[in-house]
Amino acid sequence: MPDFPTLAKLADDLESGRTTSRKLVEACIARIADPAGEGQRTFIHVDKDAALAAADAMDALRKVKAAPSRYAGIPISIKDLFDIRGQTTRAGSRALDDSDPAEHDAATVERLRKAGFVLIGRTNMTEFAYSGIGINPHYGTPKGAWNRAEGHVPGGSSSGAAVSVLDGMAHGALGTDTGGSCRIPAAFNGIVGYKPTQRRVPLDGAVPLSFSLDSIGPLARSVSCCAILDAVLANEPIVALKPRRIQGMRLAVPTTIALDDLDAAVAETFERALKTLSDHGASIERIEMAEFHDIGPMNAKGGFAASESYAWHRYLITSKGDVYDPRVYVRIMRGEAQSAADYIDLLNERRSLIARVNARIAPYDALVLPTTANTPPKIADLADDKAFTTQNLRALRNCTLINMIDGCAISLPAHREGDVPVGLMLAGAGGSDRRIFELAAGMEALIRV
Repeated sequence: MPDFPTLAKLADDLESGRTTSRKLVEACIARIADPAGEGQRTFIHVDKDAALAAADAMDALRKVKAAPSRYAGIPISIKDLFDIRGQTTRAGSRALDDSDPAEHDAATVERLRKAGFVLIGRTNMTEFAYSGIGINPHYGTPKGAWNRAEGHVPGGSSSGAAVSVLDGMAHGALGTDTGGSCRIPAAFNGIVGYKPTQRRVPLDGAVPLSFSLDSIGPLARSVSCCAILDAVLANEPIVALKPRRIQGMRLAVPTTIALDDLDAAVAETFERALKTLSDHGASIERIEMAEFHDIGPMNAKGGFAASESYAWHRYLITSKGDVYDPRVYVRIMRGEAQSAADYIDLLNERRSLIARVNARIAPYDALVLPTTANTPPKIADLADDKAFTTQNLRALRNCTLINMIDGCAISLPAHREGDVPVGLMLAGAGGSDRRIFELAAGMEALIRV
């Protein structure tokens, strides 16, 4: 795959006049339109005319030194879960085809616009964000980075978001993460994906999956790219990222659940990365996380995702249930059987879980674990529902642990060039976002050696 530039490099090129926003946007549009590429499956809608007009506007502002930010004019993609003024938000589904166009941008879309980013189009996704695999029966499934001739899944639910960045159809992407939907596609495609502390980024204007767990985050080519986009999304100042020295890092590897049933390539890559970190002076301790055993029983009836998605979908399913992806429909309908008491128990159990985990991980800078237990499976191998369910749960498992503890986490590519993509996840308690970025920036170049 081509080595596309980071946001910092693009900003430098724009500032120096080596490129223009129009050139960047035209190049992205050409890649999307390439019949030999994945553009037709990656994007549900391409906003060509509006993107070119926005690019021209940013170029004009930059000429008079009035660009709204250093990154103004850089094209990014928007997951089809977000409202964009004047467009219909379909959430990767056909059930919302006849919905009225949005009257306002989602809060995060508005923030990206204010920073001058150019919206190139709406990316494909798992219907209603309800899977970590990325298959979509309505709009097709974009092929992921690994062995494209065979066709491996892109990861989900932000499938098109990851592929848009991977293939240079956008230079950053807006995604969501309820149980790994930014981190899983990042891991499966060899890019970086970030799940912020949920409370930092507003959910307004995004179709919900689970309002208790939903987080809005970026997918991009580097840790610094994700940190830039995260700051914009959280309406925080963009501050230069200072990588932490590996020497002295205190990292904990949870041996409970997170290391179970790993594909051989995942286990090998993860252990090699740990050795590299240790050789460079990181203190790595393997710890039991007994609290993680509580999460499976908490989700036994579908958990927050089923109960809260059913509450949102119950009327739409009555009228449009026949056009839902059957695999998504079944998972949503699990929420119908949950009682109010079940839901209140979930809230109380999660509150306890968060407190106990935060106390256990307090002595460490971060948890470090594989992003997914599996490598990207072939699309063709998941036609069987049982195989799909098995691989979906394996993809979601480790990421879900972090959503359930209200944490923040980043997935970094850890595989060597030419090997199957494998992600390494750094995670911390809610509110430790800046530390996670600094730690990740300190190690991202070394863990693939």
